[in-house]
Amino acid sequence: QVTSFQGVAVRSLSTSPSHEHPEHGRLVYKGNLAKTVLGVRFFSYSTSVFNLFMMPYIMLKSGIGMESLLIQAAFYGVIGFFTFVTPVTLYVLTKGYVIRLYYKDEKDTYTAITYNAILAEKATVFHQKDVKIPDITKMFTTFYAKTKSMLVNPTLFPNPQDYNHLMGYDKSPLFKLEELKEADERK
Repeated sequence: QVTSFQGVAVRSLSTSPSHEHPEHGRLVYKGNLAKTVLGVRFFSYSTSVFNLFMMPYIMLKSGIGMESLLIQAAFYGVIGFFTFVTPVTLYVLTKGYVIRLYYKDEKDTYTAITYNAILAEKATVFHQKDVKIPDITKMFTTFYAKTKSMLVNPTLFPNPQDYNHLMGYDKSPLFKLEELKEADERK
């Protein structure tokens, strides 16, 4: 496929649209911070690995191993904080960020694609009935799919009806009232 852009030829090497997964269903959402989240986490992981490999060299050249125990503890504490705590914190904050969300009409199921701890894509399949909206608005959580927190930006849904269906806003209050009455009658 060749596209002309102001006299400059641009060639696309892909044979299919990106992120097309018919097994997951129709793409209803694509997060705009996916590359940023991946880049920040990759940078954090790579600097942590660099710190681990450079630690023996720094200790050897600086002579910190010869100083007092207090100086050693402070040095290891600072390096350890940036080496381990920062990547773990970034993981905890971004683990629920949905990079893509697919919907299957036939089964009324969603597949949320997120990044796992080793930066690989992870698919979480859930039904619309599994979606729970937190009572109190939480930072980094739009909804819970079963027990997993998910973060989406409602304005990035090309079709607002897809967001309304995901969150259960398309159900009328009378429908919920009828469900409660039926549940009471069964008891």
